[in-house]
Amino acid sequence: MKKLFILTLMMMFASMNISLAGTFKADAKTKRIAAGTQFQLVFLQPVSTSANSEGDFFTAAIKNELRTENNTVILPQGSVVRGSIADVKTTKRFSRGAKLYLDFDHVVTPNGRQIPLDLSVRSYDRIYYDGGLYKNLGYGEAIKENYEKGVEITKKSTNYGLSVGDDHPGLQYLTTPFCAAGGFIGGVGYWFGDSIADMFRKGKEVYIQKGEMLNVQLINPIDVPVY
Repeated sequence: MKKLFILTLMMMFASMNISLAGTFKADAKTKRIAAGTQFQLVFLQPVSTSANSEGDFFTAAIKNELRTENNTVILPQGSVVRGSIADVKTTKRFSRGAKLYLDFDHVVTPNGRQIPLDLSVRSYDRIYYDGGLYKNLGYGEAIKENYEKGVEITKKSTNYGLSVGDDHPGLQYLTTPFCAAGGFIGGVGYWFGDSIADMFRKGKEVYIQKGEMLNVQLINPIDVPVY
């Protein structure tokens, strides 16, 4: 009698599972967002290489709605994307800048489902070949920037000497060479002095402000449940 009772219960649970599975299968539908889809994320808190470390979490919100080809909204504006800091490369001497690596984990759908997703950042000041975000690379780049600033100093000084002739015709023949020579000396001095300083100076930090937008792209397609 006991065995018959247990068998009856097992059959009842089995029939309920089949019925529920059929119901979920009939009601649940998904819409696919294709790989390569680009959209914008708005960061809900600041993230930086100076204040954050590997494993720290962050959240962002989708700025633009994601729709199907027939204009059905799959993920509305404001849908939350959660992620974490995958790695941080700190600044170093010789003007070597920091690098920030972001790992986007999942998006929260309107009905509360968490859908895993892989995203890559498509726009930032500079993006390293392995996906790291950075501001500057190192000493060679710093020397180049110092050279360009030194040239700019020379140009501005020379142009100033030329502009004197606008009010005093003929005077520019005296002021232009003098200003050009002064600008050249000043430009070379700036290049040399700042290049020495850059040997001991650390590079730039990476900082994403609250409210800042990043363009991102789906690496793999995602299927979002719709009802």
